[in-house]
Amino acid sequence: MCIFCQIIRKEIPAAPLYEDEETLIIPDLNPQAPLHWLIMPKAHVENLTQAAPEQVAACVRAMQKLVKEKNITDYRLIVNSGAEAGQTVPHLHFHLLSGRGLGWPPG
Repeated sequence: MCIFCQIIRKEIPAAPLYEDEETLIIPDLNPQAPLHWLIMPKAHVENLTQAAPEQVAACVRAMQKLVKEKNITDYRLIVNSGAEAGQTVPHLHFHLLSGRGLGWPPG
């Protein structure tokens, strides 16, 4: 059972920062920066390659709306697609990191 699908169905409690018909944004429970959000489509899709362009666009629109609302100007948006890339939950999600200097290369 997909943990993100359980959160979306409200079977597991979460603290939504933003929610609409297509998208959910929640804080990461294991933050890697002072601000760390998870942005996901509500429809289950495993990774970026399998996602419809409309699902990706909905996630970006939701992220843009919340970033503007919270007046966040500097951030990093990450998507891990596949186990070797670091994806640990097989449900497409983007990580938004902010609140500290973020170096390059990451990791």
